[in-house]
Amino acid sequence: MTYLETAAQFYSQVAQTPEVGLCCVQSTPLQLPGLKIPLLMQEMNYGCGTTVHHNELNNEPTVLYVGVGGGLEALQFAYFSRRPGAIIAVEPVEAMREAAMRNLEIAATENPWFDTSFVEICPGDAFNLPVADASVDIVAQNCLFNIFEPTDLTLALKEAYRVLKSGGRLQMSDPISTSPIPEHLQKNEHLRALCLSGALTYLEYTQLIINAGFGQVEIRARRPYRLLDKHSYQLQENILLESLDSVAFKVEIPPDGACVFTGKTAIYTGKEEFFDDQSGHILQRGIPVAVCDKTAEKLAVINSEEIIITSSTWYYDGGGCC
Repeated sequence: MTYLETAAQFYSQVAQTPEVGLCCVQSTPLQLPGLKIPLLMQEMNYGCGTTVHHNELNNEPTVLYVGVGGGLEALQFAYFSRRPGAIIAVEPVEAMREAAMRNLEIAATENPWFDTSFVEICPGDAFNLPVADASVDIVAQNCLFNIFEPTDLTLALKEAYRVLKSGGRLQMSDPISTSPIPEHLQKNEHLRALCLSGALTYLEYTQLIINAGFGQVEIRARRPYRLLDKHSYQLQENILLESLDSVAFKVEIPPDGACVFTGKTAIYTGKEEFFDDQSGHILQRGIPVAVCDKTAEKLAVINSEEIIITSSTWYYDGGGCC
């Protein structure tokens, strides 16, 4: 049995018998006016964060959701795209597809605005998405891609890139690891299915996104997720896993490298009213400006005495310069 088959078997089981708190999500589901999430759907929330960023879901985008789970985020996306087929949910596990459909039918009885036709649930997997090139506005996945081994993760990211329209967004939430996961845990297929042993480090994870062709990556949140303690997992030191919410844009990678925004700002403190680095970055004295990590590093080198670079907040939702 391959690790993907092990994962499919496990999620078939939890689709039929929900395992509450499987992913230890600490936050409550997104609350929106007129949106009621069925209790069973909440119990089957097997994500580690969120991919639904409501302030950028204008104009009823077409969303391809990979790994539908209990249907919670598919329902949330449908809240913003109230039309038939707006949400395409791809799920390889038959029992999970059936459970999600049942949950969405319950949701339709509790939400007058919702119709099950808004969400199309279809068989498939992350490596062969059943849609045409450049056909969707958003690809989203929550706590699925971290299960993949790096070679398969690369395939999944490239497939997401293929189906996105120009300027489209890959919205993900996955566990990452604060230090490399030892090989004996990586090879444990059950722990990988539980989203505990497949996590990459932050730099490894974001670099694979960039390698797939995404020219801009924005970090929406980074917070503690689980602890792999040295006693239970035969480790020399404890390993903290974190939940990382990110949005990657299908835009060209600039000649000097991709733009990764982690919440850093640049503040000019000099005597002049403005600072112009002659590369498109103008800083007004005393006013923090959001910058990508690449630009932050360059500005720190150009004028380290008069420019303060603040630390990453791990929360960024637009604006600034790269």
